[in-house]
Amino acid sequence: MSFSEKDRKLQSETGKPFPITEVAQPLARAVAAALKAEFGSTPSALKTVAQLTASNERAVRNWFEAKNGPSGENLVILMRHSDLVLRTVLGLADRQDLVVAVGLASLRRQLVDAVAAIDRLPPAPE
Repeated sequence: MSFSEKDRKLQSETGKPFPITEVAQPLARAVAAALKAEFGSTPSALKTVAQLTASNERAVRNWFEAKNGPSGENLVILMRHSDLVLRTVLGLADRQDLVVAVGLASLRRQLVDAVAAIDRLPPAPE
């Protein structure tokens, strides 16, 4: 099977990469920074994110390196599992009011966990 002249080119003819659109660059960079901060940048972090999103590890590596951003479906999955990715996307959408709400929900969970840990401590001897 041969490719027709109308097929999409996977590489430029000169070997140079295709330019990334100006709109996609900030999103890809911001998501990459959030992923690295949330999951780290180790190979196990790539595998974890790949499993969460059911994506190819090479695609996930491209997200971490900001070569590409995740698809809309994968971005939603990432926002479901990472408050930092959620706050990053809301910040890019200029929805600071919702960023604050997400931060408060996260703080509430931490406080509930702290109170539960205090309740599990043995009583002090008198």
